[in-house]
Parts: sequence; structure tokens; C-alpha cells
Amino acid sequence: MFAASPWRRFCLLILICASPAAWAETNLFRLATFNVENYLEAPSGARHAKSPAAQAKVRDCILALKPDVIALQEMGPTNALLDLQSNLKSSGLELPFWDEITGYDTNIHVAVLSRFPIVARRPHTNENFLLDGRRFTVSRGFEELDIQVNPRFTCTLIAAHLKSRRPSALADEEEWRYEEAAALRRAIDARLAQDPAQNLVVLGDFNDVQDSKPIRAIMGKGTTRLFDTHPAERNGDDEAGAGGHRPSRHITWTHYYEKDDVFSRIDYILLGRGMKERWLKEETYILALPNWGLASDHRPLVTGFAVPAP
Repeated sequence: MFAASPWRRFCLLILICASPAAWAETNLFRLATFNVENYLEAPSGARHAKSPAAQAKVRDCILALKPDVIALQEMGPTNALLDLQSNLKSSGLELPFWDEITGYDTNIHVAVLSRFPIVARRPHTNENFLLDGRRFTVSRGFEELDIQVNPRFTCTLIAAHLKSRRPSALADEEEWRYEEAAALRRAIDARLAQDPAQNLVVLGDFNDVQDSKPIRAIMGKGTTRLFDTHPAERNGDDEAGAGGHRPSRHITWTHYYEKDDVFSRIDYILLGRGMKERWLKEETYILALPNWGLASDHRPLVTGFAVPAP
């Protein structure tokens, strides 16, 4: 049995009491996502190299989360990913399995580090669409992986980094992002068509807020609609406000846009039906560390699941 805190053991006990006999023994499994903002060892295009201090702060954030699997956005070339992996191992967090995809944007990538074996990969690096009469390719692609947590449990991960909110001379950035979101939803639908209840997680930097057209497209409708884990800071807030009369106003922003001085939630961990059944709300949060902005303009988020023990 996975070693757990008293509160975690309580959460798992609730799941065990309410779940089938197959859940008689469960382990905690953590998934995280983090846009590491230009994690480059050397300048690339208009992007600057990440300073050693900023790289160290990224490591501090990941070490604080203790993820079993983490999806990374704005990762540099493979040597930068492997250097991060090596430094995490030296600090006590071993994530020996990795994957990285290169899309149309060759400067930054979507990548995954994992404690558990990656048993299948289905990269989506040629997804394209028509916009204003022009053919566009999804800039960073979508990373689709099957991860075998143990002989009794495997989950599918689809990681993405959609078009930024910065204006472009090529096309309207909102419509561009929507088309990428629609392409991502097609990849989700293709996976769920095989089994609507399979263990699916869709996560990453989607660059838009929860009620926007792109996010609604990704979420979907009906029986295959995804579930938003909607993490918040762990800052001591109660579940209810003063006197218990209204919910507290949890702090849920994940990104700071300096140009407009705006904080917003644009990073997500979304779940298919199978993973929602195993979701642990109390293991779901946005990391809040002092000097967080040294690492990135994004803050990482993590969620936990009760999965069958080996």
C-alpha cells in the first residue's frame, strides 16, 4: 500500500467504501502540468535562454509537486529536457521515462516526464486546418501517450499547448486558437470512440479562460464531455466563507500576462469518465511558492487519483 498522510488515507478509505471490490487496495497517482516558459539552454529565434536561477526555480516547483507524471510546455530541445530530468533525479525525484514532440514551431515543445513506462505513443504533429482561406498546422502538436502505472492500471494522456493570446499578422489569434482546440477535440473524440469510459486525461496550456469558445470545444458535450478538475491554491482558505453562508473565493489563476497586467486560469487538467471516478479533489491544487515568477509566467497544477494497487 502506498504510504499516505492521515487525510489521504481518509480520502482513499471513502473511495474504497464507495467503489467496487477491485478498488479494495489503491495507490495515489499524481499528474501535473507546467508551462516552463522558454526552458532553453541557448537563444532560439526571438526567445532568450533561460537563466540558471530560473531553471533552478522550475526544479523547485516540480520537486514540491512530487508528480508521477508531468506534462511540460515551452520545453526546449531534447538536451534541455534530459538536463532537467537529470537534475530532478539528483534532487531525489526520478522520472526515468520521457517523450517530446516537435511540431511546426521548432523552438519550443510539448514534453512529458514519467515515473512509469510509456507503453504507446501517438504523436499528432501534422494536424491542420483552413482559416481565412489559408492552411495552418497546429503549432506545437498534441502529445498522446499511454502510461502503464502498474499491471492493473494504464491511462492515456493527451498534452497540448494551444496558440497564445498574442496577436498575429497571419490570422485572428482567437479563431486560430479555436481551430487548434477543435483539432484537439477531434483527437479526444477519436480516443473516446474506442471506449467512452477509458482512463483519459487531457491537460496543458490552452491559453484561454473556461467559458471561451476554444475551451468549450475541448470540453465537448454529452456522454463524452470532459470534467474540469478546477484546482485552486492551498492557502488555508475554508471550503465555505464567513459563517458558512457562501463558498470562499478560491484563488485559481495559473498565468500572469504582464502586458495587460492580467491574472487568469488558462492551464487545465481535464478528465474523461474513467479518470473522474478515481479523482481525488483534496490532491488537486495550484502550487503557490514564494518568488514563483522566477520560474515561469505560469504556475503548475497537479491532481491525484486513487488507482488499483499492483
